[in-house]
Amino acid sequence: MRTRNRIAAAAGIIAAASVTGIIVAAIAAPGAHPEDQAAPAAEEIMLGQGSDHLPSVTAADWVTYADHVIVVEAVTEQAIAPSAEEVERGEGVIGRIISLTVEDVLWTREGATHAAPATWDYSGLGWAFSDGDTAAAVEMAFHDLPRIEVGHQYVMAVRWEAAVCDEDGEYTPAMWRGLGEGSEIPYDGDILGNGESEGTVQDAAAFAAAAEDEPDQGVEELLAGQGADAIVSALESAAPDTAAQSELAAFAAENACV
Repeated sequence: MRTRNRIAAAAGIIAAASVTGIIVAAIAAPGAHPEDQAAPAAEEIMLGQGSDHLPSVTAADWVTYADHVIVVEAVTEQAIAPSAEEVERGEGVIGRIISLTVEDVLWTREGATHAAPATWDYSGLGWAFSDGDTAAAVEMAFHDLPRIEVGHQYVMAVRWEAAVCDEDGEYTPAMWRGLGEGSEIPYDGDILGNGESEGTVQDAAAFAAAAEDEPDQGVEELLAGQGADAIVSALESAAPDTAAQSELAAFAAENACV
């Protein structure tokens, strides 16, 4: 049985999980190339808090900021070895790259510049270790967000972001990104809310019951227990925020690499 530990901060384990669209306020896995190593077993789950890359809760958020809404299945994962500095320090993170296959495209924004991917190497949270003991590493996940585990399906609202070159000379490569916490939903058996979230598997009824107390009722709360038709209907009925889209396009143009 897994137990979940909520944390406000974890010293030495702060980074950005940029591919998911979550900016970490507590913990995250570092971006690096996957190493061929076995994923450590873990019985506890360390939950971190994050903030959204873009608004991600409502159907209007999705049709404003996403290029596609897709159904994915996590098929394999590889662990990312901690850095030499982390090993020397005795604490750090073991990250993960999860290979996703795109099973279906439920919705596409008119004018999207890139077709939905067929596969996606997704950078996910892995494990935290301390006292120099990587064998006893603890699973990490975000509060209210799927950990993305092999064998499970998810609905994701994703967007293609061009490479960015900022005024400080920092380069961010082009990539697929999620919008944030509200844009990744368990979808086992083609039912919203059914499956893995926070590293724990639950059914749609339990998911819906837990969501009743959420102050911001969005796609995942309102449509829990329903299927693809409900998602498509909600998206087709939603109106995008064209002013927000224009602002985002202007920002991208200003920071584009030329």
